Amino acid sequence: MKLISIILLIRVLSIGNSFSWDAVEQELVPLCDAAGVEVEVHNLYFGGCSLEQHAQFLQADSAAYSHRICSNSPWTKGEWRIIKDTISLRRALRNGAYDFISFQQASHYSGIQSTYEPWLTMLVDTVRAYQPNAQLCWMQTWAYSQDSKHPAYPTYQSSQSIMWDSIQACTQKVLNAFPLEEDGRGLLLIPCGAAIQEARATDLGDTFCRDGYHLNYVYGRYTAACVWYEILTGRDVRCNYYKNPQMTTLQRCTIQKAVHKAVAPYKKSRQ
Repeated sequence: MKLISIILLIRVLSIGNSFSWDAVEQELVPLCDAAGVEVEVHNLYFGGCSLEQHAQFLQADSAAYSHRICSNSPWTKGEWRIIKDTISLRRALRNGAYDFISFQQASHYSGIQSTYEPWLTMLVDTVRAYQPNAQLCWMQTWAYSQDSKHPAYPTYQSSQSIMWDSIQACTQKVLNAFPLEEDGRGLLLIPCGAAIQEARATDLGDTFCRDGYHLNYVYGRYTAACVWYEILTGRDVRCNYYKNPQMTTLQRCTIQKAVHKAVAPYKKSRQ
């Protein structure tokens, strides 16, 4: 029996790829539901999609994305993840008002500054025109596992630390280009990469990926979802007792502590 009533609705649009699939499609809704928060996440999925590819889809108005809706809203009737027909970004932007809209770079380009512009500016300007009241966000992706076999890993000398440093530099460039202002304009950081790196420094070690780059289905995806939970709600995830059924309580506490440390400088209170 649920003891906490639903107290607010948050609508989210993620312009993503498989890394947003990892972050928002499995553990985010249960985390929100445990806290009595009603959430509706629309993930536009196209595998490996870069900012340039997103911009090309936008220009062509291409219905290229798999439209995944993850929600605990009453209309889902208990089915928390629904895959709809393919959809274009413009159509998704006309599908009602969103509270948060996120962008991200493809993981293999995430540490290469030359792959960001002019495409990110094009996307931000268009999305802002359709959704002037939404908080636009930048989802920071994570560095690959130390032993990753991803074909792009040699770009970073097959070094997790070099890849992570490169991602951090690109993240800072994005935040400098789109500074967050009092009126909400600019990009709010969703620091999934920082949280994964913090969690890797715990006793769990470098075990968060299932294939060297995608997050594992238990505490890997849970970590990224906890980041989103704190950003969307403004709440302290350490007060949320939901965990993946295959996790231990110690793992939950360890991950939540790492996430909170990574997110604290960026989240806004929505209490």
